Amino acid sequence: MLAPVPRPPGSLAVRCSRALLSPRARLSLLALLLLTAATLVVLYEPQRMLASGWPPHTSGAGAVLLFGLAYGVCAAAFVPRPVLNLAAGALFGSAAGVTGALAGTVLGAGIAFTLGRFLGQDALRPFVRGRWLTAADGQLSRHGFRSMLAIRLFPGVPFAAANYCAAVSRMRYVPFLVATAIGSLPNTAAYVVAGAQAGSPGSPAFLFSAGFIVLSGLGAAVVAWRKRHGLRAAAGAAAVEPQPARESVLR
Repeated sequence: MLAPVPRPPGSLAVRCSRALLSPRARLSLLALLLLTAATLVVLYEPQRMLASGWPPHTSGAGAVLLFGLAYGVCAAAFVPRPVLNLAAGALFGSAAGVTGALAGTVLGAGIAFTLGRFLGQDALRPFVRGRWLTAADGQLSRHGFRSMLAIRLFPGVPFAAANYCAAVSRMRYVPFLVATAIGSLPNTAAYVVAGAQAGSPGSPAFLFSAGFIVLSGLGAAVVAWRKRHGLRAAAGAAAVEPQPARESVLR
């Protein structure tokens, strides 16, 4: 009678690790993290703590650094960036406020991009189908820096949505972060200056920053309208392109 073949040691651990590291498991973990972050934001409202000068008993460059770190975590957890930018201006003034807010913006974008890339990309890439999704993915993948720069300059796309869409695409880290830093600077500075000058709403600096915010919003609407037609054309071209190949196969 043949003896049963012993299973190699560690096979159960290998199977468990594969299951835990599978794309679906990582996507589930990402969904859990995002849901937890959104719940904590609703319950504890961390933007109020930052606006009141958290952490207490700190000042100078150390306070700006801690604010930037907290800003990044909050931005990755869906706290609205305009609120954080206004708080940066009210707490630190224009120059230091822009520094802390921009650093926090890049940090928050990097956190979200990293989570999306390692936890969600493998599971979500198979669902990038259809003309619109394929065209948008191709735009982000082939022209990452230019596309992200346009998205950040015109605040029509929500911050978190842009981060996770870029993560699912094949955009690289460096173009994403550099485009985020450059493209976010004008709008971030406008909100920070508005927060710094909130006590004197009739000042030229406040009026200029408020006007810039309004104009950038209108510009975002115009660009989004024109980009919609561009994506429609690209999607139509992508749908027509495979036809010659199919015809040659039929022949």
